[in-house]
Amino acid sequence: MQRQREEIIDGYQKKINEATADIDRTKKLIDQLSFLRIGLFLTEILFFILLLRSADDSLRTLIQICLVLPVIAFAIVVRRQSQLDREIDYKKQLLWVYQNEWGILQGTANGYDHGKAFESEQHPYTSDLDIFGASSLFSLINRCSTKTGNRLLAKNFAEKSTTDRILHRQEAIKEITHKIAETYSFRANLHGYNPDKIEQIKIQLKSQLGNQLGFVNGSFMRFYVKIVPYISIAVILAALLVSSIFWKVLAILVIIHIGWNVLLASKINKVFYSFGGSSNLLNGYASAILWTESQNWKSSYTLSLFDSEIPVNKEIKGLTKIIENFDARLNIIVGGVLNALLLWDLKCCINLDNWYKSSSKHVIAALDHLGDFEELISLATTAYNQPDWVFPIITDQFELVTTQIGHPLIHEQVRVNNDFRVEVKPTVDIVTGSNMAGKSTFLRTLGINMVLAYAGAPVCAKTMQLAVFSINTYMRIKDSLNESTSTFKAELNRLKMILDNVVKDKDTFVLIDEMLRGTNSRDKYLGSKVFIQKLIAEKTPALFATHDLQLADLIIDHPEKVRNFHFDIQIADGEMRFDYLLKQGPCKTFNAAILLKEIGLTLN
Repeated sequence: MQRQREEIIDGYQKKINEATADIDRTKKLIDQLSFLRIGLFLTEILFFILLLRSADDSLRTLIQICLVLPVIAFAIVVRRQSQLDREIDYKKQLLWVYQNEWGILQGTANGYDHGKAFESEQHPYTSDLDIFGASSLFSLINRCSTKTGNRLLAKNFAEKSTTDRILHRQEAIKEITHKIAETYSFRANLHGYNPDKIEQIKIQLKSQLGNQLGFVNGSFMRFYVKIVPYISIAVILAALLVSSIFWKVLAILVIIHIGWNVLLASKINKVFYSFGGSSNLLNGYASAILWTESQNWKSSYTLSLFDSEIPVNKEIKGLTKIIENFDARLNIIVGGVLNALLLWDLKCCINLDNWYKSSSKHVIAALDHLGDFEELISLATTAYNQPDWVFPIITDQFELVTTQIGHPLIHEQVRVNNDFRVEVKPTVDIVTGSNMAGKSTFLRTLGINMVLAYAGAPVCAKTMQLAVFSINTYMRIKDSLNESTSTFKAELNRLKMILDNVVKDKDTFVLIDEMLRGTNSRDKYLGSKVFIQKLIAEKTPALFATHDLQLADLIIDHPEKVRNFHFDIQIADGEMRFDYLLKQGPCKTFNAAILLKEIGLTLN
């Protein structure tokens, strides 16, 4: 597996080198076109000078014709250079995607959002299991650029699922894993844009645009805007060929058109500023949607994400074209001429209204579903990058069996894996051991892999077979000065939440690390004992990590409902050594005396 992982890293390095070389070639071509533009500009000046010095003969006519050629060539070069500028922007994002994957495998932070916005101390497990925030599961897995994608990934990490849904998602993620080389382009097309802008566009399409465009629904306006180009051309030709009086007619038309635009300026601006400058963003999203539509999908989960039989990417391209035309108003001279002669802004608004009535619903759904694909690609990328991880077997019976399970956030070179299985019937498993021996890490290892499993993702284990449980944890309990909550009160609140959930959902699985730290040792023991007895009565499976060896004696009264495990230390030459391996039975060796001695305190 190590060799396979190295091959994956080398594959990303190769893609980085190829993308870098491609960007350099494109930059050189852009530079060449820049020099060509300067040359064409100088050629135009030369022809103009020749025109001024030429006599009124056939040569002058030829020079006049030649004056047009550099202008046409210049327009073509500018257009090509704009295309290359867009290409290089895309290629830079593609390079970023490759570099990010390479960096993650080398141990650097993921460049995508780490999900801090989804952190919640009140959630049954996400805070204790490091699901969101810096150095979290979300920060390891996430490959979503859109807000929808981030929300979906967070939802699938934080909410209970069903067996059927998990299995369908596994099928979809496996299918995408086989297409992983094609997903980088999809991600590059979505990365680098402000996610708030596309959210604004979606809101505009869903609830605002129809009302904002109501002013263009008049039949006279639509008819006049449709024929105004012919009217303007006819008047100009008449002024040139018939009589100069038509220049006055043209002037009147221009005044009327400008006045009309001024009267409707506030309404036009409201529409424009919702979309203005977003043509590149929509082009990128259209390309991403095209990728989703062009794949031969087999999994039922993925196929369910398509709501339209019409290629939505073409509908977005149509919107992009309208916005590009609308953006012409940003140039005062060009926009002024177009509005004066063609009522350009009104024409764009009418075209936008026609597009909205025919295509907006399909586009809104497709834009939302981009987040679904991002979320699946996030998990599929993890499956590809971690070839030693496995997809767990999800069952409908009470079961949790895993071999060589490790914590996904601990680097594989220092990660220690363990085996674990529950009994046929629920038990409370009491895990005792020394400080720093691995109790808390093991509980988090089990919990965080269960979260991965329920999201449909592969888990950091050799094998895993489990039922669908509701995870509840009790690990990092904090006081709150703002809420006037002591540590003990916060612990009681957490325990009440767990007890309520245990009663409501009989499929709850509880992970507890050192209960009731905020009270005296006697109350701590008695409270822990009665809580364990409540879990036994409710037939709730649990792992209970503690330093209190008295709790291990509960196996005497409940031999079939309590099990003891431990993590211990080995002391050699006065030094502590941890193997972090889960062992049967209660712990016999503790290290508090050794640790206290290191800071100058000796226990008699």
